[in-house]
Amino acid sequence: MSIDRIVMAFAGAMILVSLLLAHFVSPWWMLLAGFVGLNLLQAAFTGLCPLAMILKRMGVKPGAAF
Repeated sequence: MSIDRIVMAFAGAMILVSLLLAHFVSPWWMLLAGFVGLNLLQAAFTGLCPLAMILKRMGVKPGAAF
C-alpha cells in the first residue's frame, strides 16, 4: 500500500473511531475528529503530513503499489 492510501485509511479510521467514542462515551471525542480534519486540511495546503513523514522514515514506498 502506498503512503497516500495509508494516510487516507488511517484518517478515515480515526474519524470513525472518534464518532463511535463520541456516541458511546463522551461528546468530547468529537475533538479528535476535528483535529484529524484540520490536519488533513493543512496537509492539503502545505504538503506536510506528520503521518506521511513517519511512514517514509519507516521505509514505506511513496508510489502506488498496484
